[in-house]
Amino acid sequence: LPGAEDNSRFVRLDVTSEDEARAAMERVDQESGKLDILVNAAGIEIEKNIEQTSLADWNRIFAINVTGTFLASKYALPLLRKSGGGSIINFGSYDGFIADPGLAAYCATKGAVHALTRAMACDHGPEGIRVNAICPGYVDTPMLRNFFRDAGDIATLDTAVRGVHPLRRYGTPDDVANLVNWLASDEARYASGQLWVLDGALTAQVQQMRL
Repeated sequence: LPGAEDNSRFVRLDVTSEDEARAAMERVDQESGKLDILVNAAGIEIEKNIEQTSLADWNRIFAINVTGTFLASKYALPLLRKSGGGSIINFGSYDGFIADPGLAAYCATKGAVHALTRAMACDHGPEGIRVNAICPGYVDTPMLRNFFRDAGDIATLDTAVRGVHPLRRYGTPDDVANLVNWLASDEARYASGQLWVLDGALTAQVQQMRL
């Protein structure tokens, strides 16, 4: 599709489809001949424990959050090699380290993305391809607002969530984008195989001390 004034291009892509992942990278190859940066940001959240989670729920969230990362990366690798290396940035979560209640399948997918990130960094580092994961905490997105809405009074939850963060705020999309930009840049040329937690120090504190 035609892009914006900066000559960007947009391709609608089902990340769970191998055929569409392959076709998208073939288009990149035809139009640019190489790829420098891949950001795997597609993801969904299912607010259930495992007893409430159906097999269809489980398969769907893994298809998007994990298989999508696998497929995009798999078909991007030849194009990254054409660039003489590049940067893959995956999206994990602080929920891949610790767990929020009622997000069992989501937590499982993010743990899988973390492990896949490390494996890819080891396998493809010799080719000059860096692989990292950003692991956000609470970020002001529609997903967070849906989580607040489903859990109860939005204003009360908003205040409470800010209060448990040492910075007394949660993240913005720009906070995340700034880290994406750094990991994609040559300034981060020695950064690979790492899980970058971006959570306003939420997980740095001992929770019992807040009692």
